[in-house]
Amino acid sequence: MSSGSIAVVILAAGKGTRMKSALPKVLHEVAGKAMVQHVVDAATSLAADNTIIVYGHGGDQVKEIVNGDHLQWAEQAEQLGTGHAVAQAMPLVKEDIVLVLYGDVPLIRPETLRDFVASVDDKTLALMTLTLDDPSGYGRIVRDGQNNVQRIVEQKDASEAELGIPEINTGILACTRSFLADCLPKLSSNNAQGEYYLTDVIAMAVQSGLTVETLQPEFAWEVDGINDRVQLSRLERIYQLAQAESLMRDGVTLRDPNRLDVRGSVQIATDVIIDVNVVLEGDVTIEEGVVIGPNCIIRDTNIGAGTVIEANSLVDGAIVGEHCTIGPYARLRPGTELADKAKIGNFVETKKSYVGEGSKVNHLTYIGDSQIGKGVNVGAGTITCNYDGANKFQTVMKDGAFIGSNSSLVAPVTIGENATVGAGSTITKDVDDNGLAVARGQQRNVSDWKRPQKK
Repeated sequence: MSSGSIAVVILAAGKGTRMKSALPKVLHEVAGKAMVQHVVDAATSLAADNTIIVYGHGGDQVKEIVNGDHLQWAEQAEQLGTGHAVAQAMPLVKEDIVLVLYGDVPLIRPETLRDFVASVDDKTLALMTLTLDDPSGYGRIVRDGQNNVQRIVEQKDASEAELGIPEINTGILACTRSFLADCLPKLSSNNAQGEYYLTDVIAMAVQSGLTVETLQPEFAWEVDGINDRVQLSRLERIYQLAQAESLMRDGVTLRDPNRLDVRGSVQIATDVIIDVNVVLEGDVTIEEGVVIGPNCIIRDTNIGAGTVIEANSLVDGAIVGEHCTIGPYARLRPGTELADKAKIGNFVETKKSYVGEGSKVNHLTYIGDSQIGKGVNVGAGTITCNYDGANKFQTVMKDGAFIGSNSSLVAPVTIGENATVGAGSTITKDVDDNGLAVARGQQRNVSDWKRPQKK
């Protein structure tokens, strides 16, 4: 059993012609993340000592987007087959075990890889296979009478009898570095494709007296590859349904598991209710008893227990306390923090602001760069004028302040404790504690006014 250091080689050089896209195939996203990044993250979870991405088409874009620990790059200038691709990475490999993965096979699970790599030693090569009802298009696993793997034959090179074999090659293999270093230079391109097949090392391993140990993943979708947008869409839905089922088993109620998208890392407590068409992006933590209405987007946000988020709200980069109410049609932008029992109502936007315990910002309001104390009431149509075209300034509303509707608070400005701002005011100066500020033009009534009429 393997206990040596591990290098992961990820093949990601292909153009992906069938995607019909200027974007390299491996950068197309599954669950909001480039498919090759999924593979890199799996290698990181495996605690690989070294991860090498073999790049080719669109390499500069791939390098710019993909990140990970212990990451190195090897160029495959000409796409001459999988064996040739792995050979480009070998000068960077110093580890004992080499695991070969694919940038367009994004959903392989770290736990599957751990079991897979554990079977490798100096006498054993590990090969991941899959048994399919319809194996068309895949290389077949050829075994002898004792069920030992002998070789892999590609579909275009297979005989009629070999085409009937249901066990296929996924392309994923693991073996010692020394074995690969010895056999890769011996590969030949004398085949129907005129390429250097990595699969040919299986027959070489058998000839060298190595045992080929096969393992099949728990879920077939772990080894599904993506070659076009139809397959991309299909795998997206498979992935999303797997996330939804996992959440439901952990005590989350989903009104329709087919209409939830998880695009990041989510931690959700029990007795959370999520309605349809909700998107969870980035790092999201949702505590127990939260209710999220339909058509909401929650991104990089912590939501406290018992909070209700009404329909069609966007909560982005926020910290939300317990038993808050948000929406419908609210937008919380990055830097927003709500204390317990705060309320953000319909058509309210907040940014880089703290809203204190029990405070209410109910309707048609913009709050930016503000510090709002406890028990503050902000009337409909209020805006904080926090930007002068060059710099941003802070508005402070202390505990118990009451802001009348349709007010403009021109920062920097402070509204004192229990102070009142009359409706329709434009406030440019601080308001004392318990004071009243009214700043609006004097009303003038004209009797017997005649409206203009069309000529």
